[in-house]
Amino acid sequence: MNITIIAAGKIKEKYIAEGNKEYSKRLSRYCNLKIMEVQDEKAPENLSEKQIDLIKNKEGNRILSKIPLGSYIISLVIDGKSLSSEELSGKMEELMIDGINDITFVIGGSLGLSKEVIDRSNFELSFSKMTFPHQLMRMILLEQIYRGFRIMKGEPYHK
Repeated sequence: MNITIIAAGKIKEKYIAEGNKEYSKRLSRYCNLKIMEVQDEKAPENLSEKQIDLIKNKEGNRILSKIPLGSYIISLVIDGKSLSSEELSGKMEELMIDGINDITFVIGGSLGLSKEVIDRSNFELSFSKMTFPHQLMRMILLEQIYRGFRIMKGEPYHK
């Protein structure tokens, strides 16, 4: 299984970088993991809707250019479908059974994802109605993918 994570922005906080490194190492037993960062746009306060769309479109074009051909795309969006850890594991397992060997998870910048990225997605996933920093979301996603593989394999970790 090939897992790609495309995320807007660089990780600046050391503790998040260390967490990402740890989960990436753990995941190496289960999949080929690739993390791609695209440049995020500066988003000052009090932007108009037009300015917000422009920023999301710039980031979205960068994201779309990185998506591997033939990959199943799961975009992280607040209004997506909420899944339990077991359901996410089941979704990944179902995709593998269906012969899908490439899954790409997409994390947008601070303003979210462009309509074009969401429209290109095969599945919209929500971790919560809450807003999380997009850098932290990357580590949370890595942990849940790792948990999903452990659940699939019947290995201890998930409680």
